[in-house]
Amino acid sequence: MSDEKLQYRLLTGKDDKNFCERVSQALKDGYELYGSPSITYNQALCCNIVAQAVILPKK
Repeated sequence: MSDEKLQYRLLTGKDDKNFCERVSQALKDGYELYGSPSITYNQALCCNIVAQAVILPKK
């Protein structure tokens, strides 16, 4: 697998500290938020699922 960063990533997961840490790490790695976050409720898991797109700015 290449170490090259993807231009676009969609981060998803349970709405918890772990998800926030993943988004924070992406920002530290040079990504920028792209659009608004999304949230939905997963009845099977009994929790909120969130998504946030991030992009690498063009050089």
